[in-house]
Amino acid sequence: MKKFADRMESFEEGIFQVLDEKRKQRLEQGKTVYNFSVGTPDFAPSEVVMQAVVQAAQKPENYKYALSDLPQLTEAVQKKYETRYGVSLEKEEITSVYGSQEGIAHIGLSLCDPEDIVLVPNPGYPIFGIGPSLAGAEVVTYDLEEENGYLPDLKAIDAETVRRTKIMIVSYPLNPVCKAAPPSFYEELIAWAKQNDILIVHDNAYSDIIYDGREGRSILSYEGAKEMCVEFYSLSKSFNYTGARVGFLVGSKAVVQNFKKLRSQIDYGTFLPVQYGAVAALTQPDTDVVSQCREYERRRNALCDGLTAIGWTFARSEGTMFAWAKLPDGYEDDAEFVMELLEKSGVLCTPGSSFGSKGRGYVRFALVHPVPVIEEAVQSVKNSGVIKSN
Repeated sequence: MKKFADRMESFEEGIFQVLDEKRKQRLEQGKTVYNFSVGTPDFAPSEVVMQAVVQAAQKPENYKYALSDLPQLTEAVQKKYETRYGVSLEKEEITSVYGSQEGIAHIGLSLCDPEDIVLVPNPGYPIFGIGPSLAGAEVVTYDLEEENGYLPDLKAIDAETVRRTKIMIVSYPLNPVCKAAPPSFYEELIAWAKQNDILIVHDNAYSDIIYDGREGRSILSYEGAKEMCVEFYSLSKSFNYTGARVGFLVGSKAVVQNFKKLRSQIDYGTFLPVQYGAVAALTQPDTDVVSQCREYERRRNALCDGLTAIGWTFARSEGTMFAWAKLPDGYEDDAEFVMELLEKSGVLCTPGSSFGSKGRGYVRFALVHPVPVIEEAVQSVKNSGVIKSN
């Protein structure tokens, strides 16, 4: 057999697979593991959502190719964006995807030629760079610095890079750094994108998980955004519909329809029972979503405040279902620290370097345990001696 594609040489085994192997090894030894590595919600989907899936799955006609989105699903997205964000969407401005990850992985194929640049955040979620690279685009990172509130410095991007840039991927609240962006940033970003003819792709996965009274908005709620922006919206985190893989691309009609054209060549539509469950999720009141956000905030407080109290300074997350912090004093290598922390305390988190070079020296925790378990984990870290007392 001839050798595999050259692009595969740039892909390493996913960090979550590596960490999961370490987790399994420890459990096989009969040891406790507090797994904060993967951001899979531990909450159950709404009973209404599960019943919608079950009822649809009992009808044989729903096992045929869907081919397109159910009209009621498109209408549900329209209603959600109108009531939640104050954004009016035309039907042609909406298409489903198999979750934001799949959408971001493929959208570059419909937009980019090899000479085009795609700007992605560093640190940032890995698919932001992987997707454009699969399309043959040149991926250029923009650095997010803690001292700048993890916001990009648009003026610092050199003129030639800006000239060749076709897409900039942005996401707030941002995984992994857990920062939200103020309205003034979006206003500046949209004006800059328009001036330089750059499409903004906004990953809006966490606007429903945002803390301390902040407002989670859609980028499309800002004036002029539809001209220069599209947005990925996911049901995974807000509605705990993670495994069903349902999300949407919304915004610029031209971009959405162009993407639908690409996906029509590789996709036969989302399984109909999954679509019916998505309709149920989008059309129910936001009561459960709001309540869940409050629970995530309690978990954030327990983790961030608890670890700070034992000597590991942990800034409070502003949004997302994660927390982000510098390594404790005395440590420099985040990957080595994660393994030591697991070995000595049973607490498993994710090294920041897996999110880019600017993540080195940091770690990310997923808020996927109830408060009592988080308190146990904090006590285990304290007892382990990993945090050096002054």
